[in-house]
Amino acid sequence: MNETQRRIFMTIAGVLISGFSVGIFNLALFGMDPFQVLAHGIWMHTPIGYGTFYTIVNLLMLIGIFFIDKSKIGLGTLINIFLLGYVVQFSSWMFNAWIPDPILIIRIIALIAGIVIICFGSAMYFTGDMGVSTYDAVALIMEEKKIGKFQYCRMGTDLVCTVTGFFLGATVGVGTVITALFMGPIIAFFNKNVAIPFRYGKKTITDLK
Repeated sequence: MNETQRRIFMTIAGVLISGFSVGIFNLALFGMDPFQVLAHGIWMHTPIGYGTFYTIVNLLMLIGIFFIDKSKIGLGTLINIFLLGYVVQFSSWMFNAWIPDPILIIRIIALIAGIVIICFGSAMYFTGDMGVSTYDAVALIMEEKKIGKFQYCRMGTDLVCTVTGFFLGATVGVGTVITALFMGPIIAFFNKNVAIPFRYGKKTITDLK
C-alpha cells in the first residue's frame, strides 16, 4: 500500500469510525458534542427546522473555509456531508436496539469509549489530509496559522461553542464538558502515535520536519 492509498484508507476509515462512535456517545445520554450545543443554541432562536438550519450552517462554514484554506475541502468533507449522518443514524439505532435502557455503568463506559474512538477516527482522517468536516477544519487552520498547537485550538473552539450554546439556551451535559476538555489532547496523542506513523511508514516525525 503506497502513501496515496494509505491516505484514502485513513480518510474513509477515519470518518466512518468517527460516525460510528457517535452512536456509542449517544448511548451514554450525557449530552451533545460542543458544536451541536452551539448549533442547537442558535437554532432555538430561528423559525426553521433543525435539519435545514444545520445544513445552512455547514454550507456557510464550507464557503468560508474555501476562501481561507481550500485544501481542507476534499474526500473527507464530502463523506462528512453526504454519508456521515447515515452512519450516525445507523450506529445510534443499533446500540439503542442492543441496549435500550442502559444502566449508569454502561453509560459511563459508552461515554469514555465513544470519546476515545471518535478521537482515534478523527486523528486518522485529519492526518490522511484529504478534507475534513467544516468544524474540524477550524482548529486545524488555527494551528497552521500559528495561533497555537492543535489540542489547545480545539479545546478553545469546543469551549467557546459550549459556553455560547449554553447561554443561548441549549442543554450542556457532562459529556459535552468532557468532550470540550479532552478531545483535543486525545486526538493529538493518536495523531502522533498512530496516524502519522501509519501514513508515513518508517519515517519518523524528525524526518518529516
